[in-house]
Amino acid sequence: MKLNSIWSRGKAALGSSVLLALSSTPAWASSSVLKQDDFVGISFWLISMALIASTAFFFLERDRVSAKWKTSLTVSGLVTLIAAVHYFYMRDVWVATGSTPTVFRYIDWLITVPLLMIEFYLILAAIAKVPGGVFWRLMIGTLVMLVGGYVGEAGYAPVWPAFIVGMIGWFYILYEIFAGEASKINAASAPPSVQSAFSLMRWIVTIGWAIYPIGYFFGYLTGSSPASSAAALNIIYNLADVLNKIAFGLIIWKVAVTESEASKH
Repeated sequence: MKLNSIWSRGKAALGSSVLLALSSTPAWASSSVLKQDDFVGISFWLISMALIASTAFFFLERDRVSAKWKTSLTVSGLVTLIAAVHYFYMRDVWVATGSTPTVFRYIDWLITVPLLMIEFYLILAAIAKVPGGVFWRLMIGTLVMLVGGYVGEAGYAPVWPAFIVGMIGWFYILYEIFAGEASKINAASAPPSVQSAFSLMRWIVTIGWAIYPIGYFFGYLTGSSPASSAAALNIIYNLADVLNKIAFGLIIWKVAVTESEASKH
C-alpha cells in the first residue's frame, strides 16, 4: 500500500512537471502565430501532441505489466516526454523565424536516441542474462553516429567526413543488433514475442533511421542550400520521429503486455 501511495504521488508530481514544462514557452513565441498554410509548423504541432499522448499512455500502462517490464515502459515514456518538450521549442523557432532548429533537434536526439538503444538491452535483460558489453557497444555506436551528424550540420566539420563518421556509427549499431551479441542472445534465449519485438525494433532502426542520413545527404551534400530544403527536411524528420519514437515504444508496450499476461497463466 505504501509503495502504491508513493507511485501515485510520483505520477501526480510527474504530471505537474510535464504541464509546467510545456507551459514554458520561449520569449519569441508570444508574437508568433501558426499560419494555416505552414505545413511544417502544423507537423510540429501534430507530433508534439502525439508525443504528449504517448507519454501519458506509456506511464499509465506501467501498472498493467509485471515488474521486469516496468523499466522498459518508463524509458519509452521518457523518450516521448523529452521529445515533446523539445518539439514545443522547435515548433516555436520554426513558426517565429522559419529557420531549422538544428540545435534543439540534436539536443533531443543526444538524449532520446541512447535511451532507444537502451531498450534493446532492457527487453533482453528481462528474459536473459545480458553482458554489459552489449549496452556499451550500443551506446558507443549511438554517440559516434550523433556526434558525426551534429558537427557536420552545425558547420564544425566538413560535411562529407562528418557524414561518413555518422554512418560508421549507424552501421556499427546495425551490426550489433543483426549479427552481434545482442542478436545472438535474442535468437538463443528470447521467447517468440520478444524475438518478434526485437525484429521489428531493429527494422525501425534500419528503415526509420535511414530517413536521417537521407535528409542530411539531400540537405547538405547535393549542392543545394540547407535553407532552401529546410521545409522538406523538417517535415521528413518530424514524420520519422512518429515511427522512431512512438511506434518504437508501442512495440515495447505490446511485448511487455503479452509477456506479463502470459506469466499470469
